[in-house]
Amino acid sequence: MFETLKSVFKVKEMRRKLLYLIWMIFVIRIGSQLPVPGVDSDFFKQWFESNTGDAFNFFDAFTGGSFTQMSIFALNITPYITSSIIIQLLTIAVPALEEMQRDGEEGRKKLTAITRYVTVGLALFESVAMAIGFGRQGMIPNMSFLKGIVVVASLTAGSAMLMWLGERITEKGIGNGISIVLTINIVSRIPSDMSLLYENFVKGKTIAKGMLAACIIAVIILFVVVLVLILNGAERRIPVQYSRKMVGRKMMGGQSTNIPLKVNTAGVIPVIFASSIMSFPSIIAQFAGKGNGTGIGSEILRGLSSNNWCNPSQIQYSWGLIVYVVLCVFFAYFYTSITFNPLEVADNIKKQGGFIPGIRPGKPTSDYLTKILNYIIFIGAVGLVIVAVIPFFFNGVFGADVSFGGTSIIIIVGVILETVKQVESQLLVRNYKGFLN
Repeated sequence: MFETLKSVFKVKEMRRKLLYLIWMIFVIRIGSQLPVPGVDSDFFKQWFESNTGDAFNFFDAFTGGSFTQMSIFALNITPYITSSIIIQLLTIAVPALEEMQRDGEEGRKKLTAITRYVTVGLALFESVAMAIGFGRQGMIPNMSFLKGIVVVASLTAGSAMLMWLGERITEKGIGNGISIVLTINIVSRIPSDMSLLYENFVKGKTIAKGMLAACIIAVIILFVVVLVLILNGAERRIPVQYSRKMVGRKMMGGQSTNIPLKVNTAGVIPVIFASSIMSFPSIIAQFAGKGNGTGIGSEILRGLSSNNWCNPSQIQYSWGLIVYVVLCVFFAYFYTSITFNPLEVADNIKKQGGFIPGIRPGKPTSDYLTKILNYIIFIGAVGLVIVAVIPFFFNGVFGADVSFGGTSIIIIVGVILETVKQVESQLLVRNYKGFLN
C-alpha cells in the first residue's frame, strides 16, 4: 500500500486525480456545515439528544453528522444507496431491467439514468416527510408553505449534488466515487467518537487505569479491523478444468482455472438492510411525534432500538438483538441468491467445455456449487454478525455510546482496499502504455 502511494505522487496524472479527490472532499465537508435556510438547527440538536430511542443514529453516522446539524447535505447519499439497491433487486423481477443489464455499456447507462431519477424521487419524498414531520414539532419556526418548499428544495438539491460529486470523483478522480463519499462521512465522525471514548473511559482515571482502558479500546478496534480484513479477503476457490479440443489445426484448451467464491459474498448489504428494517418503525413513530409514548407499541420500539441492547439494567429489550442477527443471516442468503446464480455458472462452464474435477457437468455441478455456497455464506454471515454485534455489546454493557460500529468499519476497510486496487490497476495500465510507447 505504501509503495502504491509513493508511485501515485511520482505520476503527474495520478497526482492530478488525487488533488481532485482532495478538492471534492473539501467541498463535501463545507456543504455539510451549511445550514438549510429557515431551519432552527439548535432545536433539532436538542430534539435529537432528547429522544432516547435514537432511531436516526445509524442514518446520522452515514451522513457524517450532517443530519443532526440539518445542513443542505442532511440526506446525503442515502437516497442514492437505497435507489441502487432497489434497481438491483428489480433487475431480477423486471425482464426489461434484466435485459438492460445484459446490454453491455448502453444498458448500464440506461440503468444509471433510472437510478438517478429514483434517487431524486426518494430524496424528494424524504425531504417532504422531514419538512412536515419535524416542521410541525418546531424545526421550522413560523412554518409556512413557502418555508416548507425552501427546506424540501434545499434537502433534495443537496442529495442530488452529492450524487453528482460522487460520479465526478469516479470519472475524474481515482474511482469509487459514491463509496468514497460515504467513507468520508463516516470517517468525519471518528474524532468525536474517539474523544467521547476518552471522556468516558480514560479521563479522570489514574495513569494505570487510563492506560489499561486505552489499550483495551485499541485492542478491540484492532481486532474488529483484522476480522473485517479476513472477511473481505477470504474466498473459496473451486477448481475448473477445461478439456482440450481441436480448432483448425491447433489443439486449444486444456487449461486449469478456478471460480473464486468470496466468504462474505454480500458485503455490508445484510447489515444495512437489517439496520434499516429495525429502525424504520422508530423513524415513522418519531415523524408522527409518538416516539416516547407508553404502552406495548413503545415497548416494541425500545426493543428495536440498538441503544437498549445488551444493557444489564434493561436486559428485556435485548430480544431486538436476536431479531437483528436473524435478519442479517437471512439477508446474507437472500442477497447472494439474487446476485449469484449457480445454475447459470454451471451452464456457462458446460458450454465452454469445462468441468469441476470429480463432478459431472450440468445439474450436479449446479448442486455442488449451491452446497458450497450455502456453507460459506453461513460462515461469512456469522463473521459479519460478530463484527456488527461487538460495538452493540460495548455500548450496552459499558455505555461507550459511539456512533461508528461494525458496519462503519466494514465500509471503511472495504472502500480503502478497493480504492487501493483501483489505483494499482491505473498505475499498471499506465506502465503498459509506457512500455508500448
